[in-house]
Order: sequence, then C-alpha cells, then structure tokens
Amino acid sequence: MHKLITAAVIATVGFSSAALAEGKLIGVSWGSFQEERWKIDEAAVVAAIEADGNSYTSADAESSSAKQLTDIEALISQGVDVLIINAWDKDAIGPAIESAANEGIPVIGYDRLIEDDRTFYLTFDNVGVGRIIAENVKAAQPEGNYAVIKGDPGDPNAGFLLQGMMEVIGGDVEAGTIKIVGEASSDGWKPENAQKNMEQILTANNNEVDAVLSQNDGMASGVVAALGAQGLVIPVGGQDGDLAAINRVARGTQTVSVWKDARQLGKAAGEIAGQLAEGASLDSIEGATTFDGGEKGIEMNAILLDPTPITRANISVAIDAGHISKEMACAGAIDGVDGCD
Repeated sequence: MHKLITAAVIATVGFSSAALAEGKLIGVSWGSFQEERWKIDEAAVVAAIEADGNSYTSADAESSSAKQLTDIEALISQGVDVLIINAWDKDAIGPAIESAANEGIPVIGYDRLIEDDRTFYLTFDNVGVGRIIAENVKAAQPEGNYAVIKGDPGDPNAGFLLQGMMEVIGGDVEAGTIKIVGEASSDGWKPENAQKNMEQILTANNNEVDAVLSQNDGMASGVVAALGAQGLVIPVGGQDGDLAAINRVARGTQTVSVWKDARQLGKAAGEIAGQLAEGASLDSIEGATTFDGGEKGIEMNAILLDPTPITRANISVAIDAGHISKEMACAGAIDGVDGCD
C-alpha cells in the first residue's frame, strides 16, 4: 500500500501528526458536517480508534460528491488501513470504492448505504426509524391531512425512512382516513429547504395540515418555523436526537425525536475498523447479519442498531444518558414532561 504522505495530501485532508503514531491508520470521509450530530459521531469514532491504539485522520466533503472522491483518493494516498465513508451521494461514490478495493483497503459504509458487497454497512435501522416517527405522530393525530418532508433524494436513507412511515400509515391512506396533502424532498437535508417545502405545502392547502412526518430533526426545525409563522402547533416527527429537537419535544412543538445515539454508532465504527485493520473479514464481525434492502438487492454484511424514540413521556432517558442537560432539555417545557418536574 502506498505510504507516501505529501504536503498536498496533508493540505487536502487536514492530516494530523497523531496519524504518525504506532498502530493502524483509520481514515474517515464525512459527507458533510452541517448536522450537529456528526460532531458527536466523530468524537465517538476517534475515542474508539485511539482506544485500540490506532490513529484517526479525516476529511469533510462539504456536501460535494466531487470533493468526497478527491478526499478519499487523498486518504488512500496517506496509507490508511481502513476507510469509514459517510457517503454524500450513493451513486457518485462508486469510483472511490473501486479505488479502495484496488488497494485492498476495507470500507465501512457509515450510516448511509453504499450498495456494494465490498463494504460493511453500519447504521441504525432506518426503516424502523420511519416506523417510529409515523407511529408517534399517528398516535397524536390518528387522521386528517398529513405532510411528508423527505430528506435528500440522493440519500438511500430517505427511501428507507419513507418505507417505514408508509408501513404505519399506508393502510390509513388507502382507507382515506389520512390524506397526504404534500410530499417534498429537501436537498441536502437542509432546514431552510424543508422550511420552504413546508411553506409551499401550507400555502397550497390554506394551512389545513394536521400533522407532519419530517425525516430528521434539522428539517423538523424548518417545519416548526414554517408552522409557527402561521400560528400553528401540530404533531411533527423527526429523528437524530438533536438537542434543540429534544427541547422542542419538551415545549410541545415536536412530537418525537427518534434518538440514534451517535456515540453508540461511532464507537461501533471505530471498533469494527480496528478489527478490519487487523485482517478480519467482513462476515466475521461480531453481531453482523446480512442486509439486502437496497435498490439493487445486493447482499451485504451489516449491523443495524436499534434507535430510541424520545417523547415528552421519556425525555429523562436522554438526560440520564448524559446526551443533554436537564436545563437545556427542559427550558420552556410544558406541563407533564418526564424529567422536567
């Protein structure tokens, strides 16, 4: 494997002198750091990697598939022993996987599916996340006009989440008790795009929307802003356990945030990377199962972790776990919120 570290490579990926330590070098390509959760993931990844005596180096693609390909080539040039890739674009990432395979570098597809049997897929059960969002919103609003605010169309997770949501409300849609009056994709999962989508749905329906299935918390913030501008408070679902979202749950402006504990996912990624760096095969990773739920039906080795729904009935779970302080979670809380008494 090529071990030459050039000045250009160092400049491209922000190489740290820590990478010169003994042990294996684990490279991480992040699709984008715009969401607050990725920094939590990174801290857990780094801690697990360093606990194994290995070193971490990374690059942020800044929401650019072209930059991510360049970043990964630079990480390969550094001589990484394993790549963890949080893919920005599932279709554009193919050449990077080919390059890694040519160098014999194992790849972990982190949280976002890279549908290639040469990668290990590590994520939470995103179909299950979609189910949980819809179950909680439906419990709060069993019928009426629903809006669905989807994530980036290039991210397979948006499809998995929608699949889970429709498993819950599909029968109601067919029966006519729930009507989907607006469904829109939000490029880059950006809150501002979600807000524009929600504003357009509200305008098109004269504000007659009874509930919103948002596919993450960042977008839910945009949804809540659009609703608030119209004086509306209705059930809204999201996911990621963003701190602001948990506070919205306590305030009553968001119904559920499905917490995918990024610390758990990051720790697993760092530990799996260490095993792969020592020569473990993809199918020998403890807890691995097979996954074939992608568009192509390719069978892959995978671990899908279980998420935790955070509602006003169990906010103490996130507080007790140290994910969020009581002060932050409970600021402005409505009456009867668990953990905020």
